[in-house]
Amino acid sequence: MTAAEQYTALAEDIREWADELGFQQLGIADIDLGEHPAYLQRWLAAGYHGEMHYMDRHRELRAEPGSLVPGTLRVLSLRMDYLSEGEDPVRILESPHKAYISRYTLGRDYHKLIRKRLAQLAKRIEQAAGGSHRAFVDSAPVLERAIAEQAGLGWIAKNTMLINSQAGSWFFLGEIYTDLPLPVDAPQQEKHCGSCRACLDICPTDAFVGPFELDARRCISYLTIEHPGSIDEALRPLMGNRIFGCDDCQLVCPWNKFAEPTAEGDFAPRHQLDDRGLVELFLWEESEWLARTEGSAIRRIGYERWLRNLAVALGNAPTSEDIVAALGSRAQHPSALVREHVAWALAQHAT
Repeated sequence: MTAAEQYTALAEDIREWADELGFQQLGIADIDLGEHPAYLQRWLAAGYHGEMHYMDRHRELRAEPGSLVPGTLRVLSLRMDYLSEGEDPVRILESPHKAYISRYTLGRDYHKLIRKRLAQLAKRIEQAAGGSHRAFVDSAPVLERAIAEQAGLGWIAKNTMLINSQAGSWFFLGEIYTDLPLPVDAPQQEKHCGSCRACLDICPTDAFVGPFELDARRCISYLTIEHPGSIDEALRPLMGNRIFGCDDCQLVCPWNKFAEPTAEGDFAPRHQLDDRGLVELFLWEESEWLARTEGSAIRRIGYERWLRNLAVALGNAPTSEDIVAALGSRAQHPSALVREHVAWALAQHAT
């Protein structure tokens, strides 16, 4: 067997091992990311990254996998479905007294679960073929969607999400950088969005500058998760009851009719966060918030932003005595950020 044949056989073994570890698909890309680095430069130059300064700090490492991990020849891109069976996101969105939390973060923190699985896969590859392997899940400057597109896992769509024609977009991505010269998969050449613009039209804050271009500064996911300070007053009424992330552009995407429910129990909603009232969550003290978000990606925003986001959602909810009383209970909160958003919310109920 030639060396090329050995690596082809190894690639098939790796796919089987990935399947055993719960991944739905694996693709192999080389380290030439084509047009994507230039797109990143234009996006950053336009300031669309807002206060996500980490996107700019290591732009060269994002653009060149071989610079991030010297010696890298290939990148393994893997996806894992996360949408739980039986969830009804639209019902929550249409219930203004409920808190909408992006579906990807309702269960256990995916970083921990996927990183562990990737490490297991990398170890098995090393045992079988040697080489050097580094695994990443949002833990390094990696253009994960660009790599996934290059690896044939789907196409970057008009909503800037990666879409797979057989699985939609409700999945996580992870990568393994390797110095093994594995055979590469054919990159996704065609973007199958056609004339559809459902995702662009549904965006509550008009965050899409145009197809395939997102101004993160207006995106609700950015505002509720990445943005550390005061939320623009003009955007607050548009946020509705979304307190952590936003899924609107995925919910309307016709390709998501092909999405399969996850088999991962750890991705199932915890502490009923898929169906909680805004007032109830707003009244959690920090100790309860810490207990109920243990092991969750929600922890990354901290308790102060949690209250800020909930205050905005309560300001957007229909007026009730419970809402006004809950907001009033935080009117003198030690955080100026919380006080500001509570005052705004109370003003919405005074008219």
